[in-house]
Amino acid sequence: MRPLLEGSFHTMLFRNNAIARVTTARFIARLGGEAAFFIGVWGMAAYTFRATPGQIAALMAVLAVSSMVGASVAGTLVDRFGPTRVLVGSQFFYVPVVLAITRVGSMDALIGMSVLLGLSTAPIMTATSSFAPYLANEPGQIESVNALLEGAGALSFVLGPALGAVVAKVLSIDAVFYVDALLTTTGALLVMSVKTPPPLGGVRRSPFREVVEGIRVSYGMRAVRYYVLMGTLMWFSFGAFGALEPLFYRDVVKTGVETIGYMNSLFGLGIAFGAWVLTRLPGRFTRARSLALGVALMGLCSALYVGTPRLVVIALGALVWGAVIGAVEPMLRTLMQLDTPEEYLGRVMGTAQVHRSAGELVPLALAPGLAAAFGVQPVMIAGSVIATVVALATLGHAASIDRAGHVARGPVRLDEALATDDPISPLS
Repeated sequence: MRPLLEGSFHTMLFRNNAIARVTTARFIARLGGEAAFFIGVWGMAAYTFRATPGQIAALMAVLAVSSMVGASVAGTLVDRFGPTRVLVGSQFFYVPVVLAITRVGSMDALIGMSVLLGLSTAPIMTATSSFAPYLANEPGQIESVNALLEGAGALSFVLGPALGAVVAKVLSIDAVFYVDALLTTTGALLVMSVKTPPPLGGVRRSPFREVVEGIRVSYGMRAVRYYVLMGTLMWFSFGAFGALEPLFYRDVVKTGVETIGYMNSLFGLGIAFGAWVLTRLPGRFTRARSLALGVALMGLCSALYVGTPRLVVIALGALVWGAVIGAVEPMLRTLMQLDTPEEYLGRVMGTAQVHRSAGELVPLALAPGLAAAFGVQPVMIAGSVIATVVALATLGHAASIDRAGHVARGPVRLDEALATDDPISPLS
């Protein structure tokens, strides 16, 4: 059985002010973010500007490169100032960026705005992924806190694309960005009072040296290196989808922008279910071999998602694929946190975020040309199969990492992450 007792999620949410605030803020902010990306950015590109595969690939590539820059800087900032300050500061930088997107008048301008979009969103993701060790009472609870945060994000993934689809249908695509700005501001205000001081210890060096140290730790520790590279493989399979999914719905399935929102809501429902399933599994399930098998299964499920233009099959694929991701993503994050020295946590999570963006770049560069030669659907399926084959090939290496065990880390004191005013309900 896992270390947390039955009903622990209720306890963490309703009795722990810090976890309640961070969980609620993650849900609210990501609710707007999912709507803005799937309906706002993709919808504007594919349906307003009638973008080609090359233009959408350029958009996603610029977003990936700028995210790499933002994540590398954010990791150092998290270790210097703690995740709360980085998260709130990044969200307040993000709000004017997302509002400015409503003023763009061409695909080229949208691609240009994606530079600022990546620079602002990458630190948000890096800071969010660094919270769990600050909020957990003991190392055994880190996985459950991660699953709780992932569940909140998954719930927003369920509702966000559908919310964006409704707003775009009733009002306009531009209105989706205004809703996102409002929700992001609300999330930032909620989490502002959560205190997460940076870990004590270590020598303060120049920011550049600290970034280099984070990369050195990420590659120098065998287990952490494997987790970072497996995260890269996960997002490699997403790269082709980033360039081609809007066109899959427009040209293969032949539906409107609303379908992207509804199907991604089903995808988010699967993610929420997968995160819940992970909390019910024995703690020994969280290991490198499970990660390798999970990434391989992700590839197979994504192939199912785009294997046919039939909406029923796509919906089933979205649910199953989402469920696997919902379990694998918090598992990956937990493994990295268990095997990373505490003083390097932010930088390692930032390095992982850089690799996530890098994993998307190769298929983004190749997908438009391949889609022109072989078609949108075959290229998306091929990227999924490659991820599955490579993940299965690492099983032996994963087994040796499991035999070595985790790095011992002491508990993070919960009172260092307490909010400063009255508790709130996570449903408010």
